[in-house]
Amino acid sequence: MDNLAVLSLLALLPLLLVGVLLAGFRWPAKFAMPVGYFAAVIVALVVWQMSFTGVLAATVEGLIVAITMLYIVFGALLLLSTLTVGGAMATIRAGFNNISADRRIQAIIIGWLFGSFIEGVSGFGTTAAVVAPLLLAMGFPAMAAVMIGLIVQSTPVSFGAVGTPILVGVANGLGGDPAVAQRVEVLGVTMPEFINSIGFYTAAIHAIVGILIPLILVTLLTGFFGPERRFRDGLAVWPFAVYASLAMTVPYVLVARFLGPEFPSMFGGLLGMVLVMYTSSRGFLMPKDTFQFGPRADWPTRWMGTIEPAEATDVSTHMSTVRAWAPYALMAGLLVATRVIAPLKEWLTGLAIPFENILGTEITTTVQPFYLPGFVLILASAFAYLLHRMNSREIAQTLKISAGQLAGTAAALLFAVPLVRVLIQSGPALNESGLSSMPVTLAEGAAAISGSSWPVIAPWIGALGAFVAGSNTVSNLTFSQFQFSTGAAIGLDRPELVVAAQAVGGAGGNPIAIHNIVAASATVGLLGREGDLLRKTIIVTTYYCLAGGAIAYLFIHGVGLNLGTIMLVALIAGLALIAARLWRQDAPTKNELRV
Repeated sequence: MDNLAVLSLLALLPLLLVGVLLAGFRWPAKFAMPVGYFAAVIVALVVWQMSFTGVLAATVEGLIVAITMLYIVFGALLLLSTLTVGGAMATIRAGFNNISADRRIQAIIIGWLFGSFIEGVSGFGTTAAVVAPLLLAMGFPAMAAVMIGLIVQSTPVSFGAVGTPILVGVANGLGGDPAVAQRVEVLGVTMPEFINSIGFYTAAIHAIVGILIPLILVTLLTGFFGPERRFRDGLAVWPFAVYASLAMTVPYVLVARFLGPEFPSMFGGLLGMVLVMYTSSRGFLMPKDTFQFGPRADWPTRWMGTIEPAEATDVSTHMSTVRAWAPYALMAGLLVATRVIAPLKEWLTGLAIPFENILGTEITTTVQPFYLPGFVLILASAFAYLLHRMNSREIAQTLKISAGQLAGTAAALLFAVPLVRVLIQSGPALNESGLSSMPVTLAEGAAAISGSSWPVIAPWIGALGAFVAGSNTVSNLTFSQFQFSTGAAIGLDRPELVVAAQAVGGAGGNPIAIHNIVAASATVGLLGREGDLLRKTIIVTTYYCLAGGAIAYLFIHGVGLNLGTIMLVALIAGLALIAARLWRQDAPTKNELRV
């Protein structure tokens, strides 16, 4: 079969099936992902003519990757339960409440700023797995906590894990392409300098798109989870939301320009958090009213999970703020050290478990148990045991809680990741049809109908890759070469900007990545509600891809009467109309004003 349109639809089928089951029928991921996996296997065997051994090897690779993800989730769960049982979470929650009891402000400081820092030092879905349980412990509904954690996994993601999506994803995705080597030679730069320039363009696009992310975050928070379900309650804090965004994105872009791709999210999040917490404690741009969620008894059941650490932190505690935060500080310090100190990084990554030529195929993967964030999270938990003087009964309790919570997510991940690997590994190396892999075929189909307008489509391909793989790094690895080649084929002077658009889209797709949704949901006991979350976070991904595509087009073609300008103007006008309508719709009545 050589009909690109039909092949593209068949490649899309497993993903479309999962999306319909999750968002349309609200199936839990533990049921939807197995259906998607078997659909992918059937398409791979019948249409792509993959060998059974190849499908099995890709599945084994997926199981190995899934276990490493569960390892990270367990570390996050263990740290949460340790801080909860030990009483530290009460002090942490009180500290944020001292800055502001307003849930909107807490969501921005903890989610956007602290979350950006965590993403910068760890990546791999750790952000939502850390932010969501922290917000839950502070009294946020479980679903709201996960939604915030997922939305934050957008702007900072392209520079997560000390720049891995750029330094590994883009660099390896473009490596070995003669056209890229020729472009590097024409520019008169080295390959690392070329990759750094792509990182800077990625940061610049992110910074423009990301200006509205904190505002969108709090607007969705109040509209979906407020006692009055009023979106205007979130829109009301727009000065603070925009200020918090700039506090992170301005240093973020400067770091990308002058220091490279390793540290934009890390330094942007840290500097922004310090600045905003300092100015907030002095009342700068703080709202006059205080937004709360309303009585817990009035919350719908679907908002809540099976974990309620907030209740465990209601006990009185005399723990100092320094002692309470020390495990998080150690976690951040160790993550930075293991990724910045070259000899330490080399030693830890060298302690690896290789899985080479799985089942005799070319599929190879490696597990680095002491370099993964899960190990650091476990170390931080062990440190907390000692620092907070926890006894053996309390330690056993944390292990029991964490293991019980982990079990629920295993079923979904153990099918989701193999599904991804079957799709990605379906290329010519493992098939007899000579077809490109399913994700690349799907991208080729999209390019065939887009022509010169490809730059506005490119972020959607990146988002598709992240949705499938749950990783901006894997999305960049899969599609960077294709994006560069497409940009060159349609005659662009700077095809590397299309690769930047790919990286932006890959980050924008993280809020809807099933892996991330399942992993974050597990940390707050919200398994089985993935479809509800997807319905909310897809709003952010849609905005990100539309805005990212328009801005990338303008970066390439300039401002003028062109598709990029028209799209950007239409998007701004549309957002303004939506905001105005929500503001009027949700306006309080005269009686409410009298009260």
